Amino acid sequence: MNAMVRKSLVVQLQAHGTERFPVLAHLDYDVDDPFAVTIVFSHDGRVLARWKVDRGMLGEGLSKPVGVGDVRFRPVAGGPSEELCMEFFGDVHADGGRQHARVFVWAAAVAAFLRETYAMVAPGEEDAGVDDFLAEVLTGR
Repeated sequence: MNAMVRKSLVVQLQAHGTERFPVLAHLDYDVDDPFAVTIVFSHDGRVLARWKVDRGMLGEGLSKPVGVGDVRFRPVAGGPSEELCMEFFGDVHADGGRQHARVFVWAAAVAAFLRETYAMVAPGEEDAGVDDFLAEVLTGR
């Protein structure tokens, strides 16, 4: 099928206790991987990070805090409109520290992106392809 939804947004990155600064976030949804959204952060033509996140968790993060591991989302009031704060944690270093970045994005833009993905694959209608995979394994293809 290979249908996709793509959206590029200007977001605010805050890392290592710095002030926020603008970067681009490219959100991709591919119906062939219906549970995931890939987010690529870039600045001045350089890819800063690439994360694959759970689409359902991204949607939940618009209304309540979610996540306990390396990726967390929570709504925050920011200026005249609501924002989504996305927190990303890197690997633990030998000294016990780890990279941590916050990304702030206009919540309405994320909600609009998600509505487009829901028009392609409604929540609860995702197909992981497990039945097809098992059929191939069992028939020896």
